[in-house]
Amino acid sequence: MKFLSKNMDKQISEYQQELIETHYREVDNMYRKMRGWRHDYRNHIQTMKAYAAAQDWKAICNYLDLLDEDLTTVDTVVKTGNPMTDAILNSKISLAHSKNITVHADADIPVKLKTSEIDLCCIIGNLFDNAIEASEKLPEEERMIRVYMDMKNTQLYISFTNFTAGKKLERVGGVFRTTKGKGHGFGLARIDAIVERLGGYISRNSEDGAFTTEILLPQK
Repeated sequence: MKFLSKNMDKQISEYQQELIETHYREVDNMYRKMRGWRHDYRNHIQTMKAYAAAQDWKAICNYLDLLDEDLTTVDTVVKTGNPMTDAILNSKISLAHSKNITVHADADIPVKLKTSEIDLCCIIGNLFDNAIEASEKLPEEERMIRVYMDMKNTQLYISFTNFTAGKKLERVGGVFRTTKGKGHGFGLARIDAIVERLGGYISRNSEDGAFTTEILLPQK
């Protein structure tokens, strides 16, 4: 049993490292796009000045429409007040949009968090990945993820909700059964381990075609 426990800890640790590296690559890619757009900003201005000098107003309008469409792919969607949270949320929102998943995010963190960036990255990243994968199983018009984060007195409150395929998920031994492949169970175990270590609270609920995870993390 001791050997199995150590083996499981090793697998979870390896999965955590892989997850963090994946999240940071996503975040880095998002900011590379933002830096690239800013680098081209002067060229965009010069192009529109040329159209203006020629009084080609239709060309300017078309160009502005193209810029507006391009900017939506790199714009920061959520500004929580916490840089790491902004980075991971926006990278995952961008990923969800690329899969035609609607995301409603309301996140406000006005205080400096005691929770480490690595722990926060693992929790939010896992929750978002799980919600995205579940949403992909639905018709595009039914895909939706709700994210809510705020301070409840001295605790950080995190809530993720996604629609499911119209049926209530089953619990096995008090734990929701996973139908996903390798890695998913480690993700859930990692979230649970972090919340327990931080003295927090986690609740998962499957009702009315939706799956919700709620987490409270003390910040004292």
